[in-house]
Amino acid sequence: MKADAVFEGGGVRGIGHVGAVQFLEEQGYEWNKLLGTSSGSIVAALLASGYSGKKLIDIMNNLDYQKFLGDTWLDNIPLVGEGLEVWFQMGLHDNDYLEKWLENLLAKKGIHSFADLPDDNLKIIASDITNGRMIIFPDSLDYYGIPKEKMSVAKAVRMSCSIPFFFKPIKWKTSKNTCYIVDGGVLSNYPVDIFDRSDGPPRWPTFGFRLSQENIQSKPAEIDGPISFGKAIVRTMYQAHDTRHIEKHSEVRTIFIPTGTITGTKFSLSERDRKFLYESGYHAAQKFLETWDFDDYKTKYRKNFN
Repeated sequence: MKADAVFEGGGVRGIGHVGAVQFLEEQGYEWNKLLGTSSGSIVAALLASGYSGKKLIDIMNNLDYQKFLGDTWLDNIPLVGEGLEVWFQMGLHDNDYLEKWLENLLAKKGIHSFADLPDDNLKIIASDITNGRMIIFPDSLDYYGIPKEKMSVAKAVRMSCSIPFFFKPIKWKTSKNTCYIVDGGVLSNYPVDIFDRSDGPPRWPTFGFRLSQENIQSKPAEIDGPISFGKAIVRTMYQAHDTRHIEKHSEVRTIFIPTGTITGTKFSLSERDRKFLYESGYHAAQKFLETWDFDDYKTKYRKNFN
């Protein structure tokens, strides 16, 4: 059975996506088109390159998430180091490690640029804050005058995962200008309708994978300077995405994955946290398929094409 998939961003909580993917694959689903935002783009890129959900959980379990928080010489300056990071480099952490880690995994499958993938197989969302545009890789490359052969998939994922203030924005030189690129979730964290056809009924389903956080407002942010202010903005951005309303036709094809009180930037994940997120995704997909009926979905929500 074919299916398209759209993965919401959510930082380290993206492990929940992997559990859901594994269950659906066990039920016979095969991925056709994939889209991801932020951490969802990591899952989408690896699946598009040929990794299975079962293999992804091995990769995630053996990953040291702390390595994503790359440090620079400014971190060695006591007391003011973090402030200088934001002032001079517009972010607390460098995420070079993410790009290199993913580049290595994709290379094992013979994937380097978007030209190595089938057309329309993978889409990644990022935000161009210089030009005020949402980027959909590889569709948006024509606008920037960059051929698919020159655009690294790992680089695009890194751009999509560059959480503002937390990670440094990516400075991207294009034929138009030099652009600052940040996390795709700033503009579109969950574009579940991106693969919907306008010329007829869907031939196979699009499943959305959404991360739901509990007790979001359990502890107010303590803002006492530019660093805590920036972190509060990021937290609010992700909370707004977590709680906003989605339309019924999108809701019925969405797998909601509970993530408890684990935040997206908790890079010190314990083994228990990882197990919880994975099992949460697995059981959420199991519960979803108990009531999912593709024919019923088409009749109720795509009947104009029937």
